[in-house]
Amino acid sequence: MNYTELIESYKSDLQRYSLDQLRYVFELGVWSLGQMYDHLILAALDYLDKVKICASLNEEQSQGKTEGGVQLFDIGAFPPIKIKLPDFPGNNPSNSESKEDLLSGLDLVLKRMSKCEEKLNTINPNYKVRHDGFGWLNAREWHVLVGMHFRHHLRQKVELEQKLVF
Repeated sequence: MNYTELIESYKSDLQRYSLDQLRYVFELGVWSLGQMYDHLILAALDYLDKVKICASLNEEQSQGKTEGGVQLFDIGAFPPIKIKLPDFPGNNPSNSESKEDLLSGLDLVLKRMSKCEEKLNTINPNYKVRHDGFGWLNAREWHVLVGMHFRHHLRQKVELEQKLVF
């Protein structure tokens, strides 16, 4: 499934939730579906900002990925584990976004993904921006990371949906 189909499936599923379901937190410390969607959008836009930064660089970076980054890109996916983010303000997604806001955010991600994709072949692969966990990534890797991240959260989405009453 390519990134367009993947994000479109998130959009389609989003239409099924009521606002109460979207904001439902079934357990302290566990995100609602709305928070998961907000997290996906914010992370994707951040990754796409990194693509733009790579495109603006004019100095090559010889350093590469961390061992975890190499493994991630070798298998083309995040490991099938739950990852707890540090408790920073940026890691606590909003639980007050409307369905329309989230749909608009997903549309923006799709638009920016497409726009970035058109330029990937023109960006020097040695122009890189550092990811805290995965090391130095180039524009194409940041772009690919968006889809990997959306796929990683599919299990969480199913888990959260199972706690809802439709």
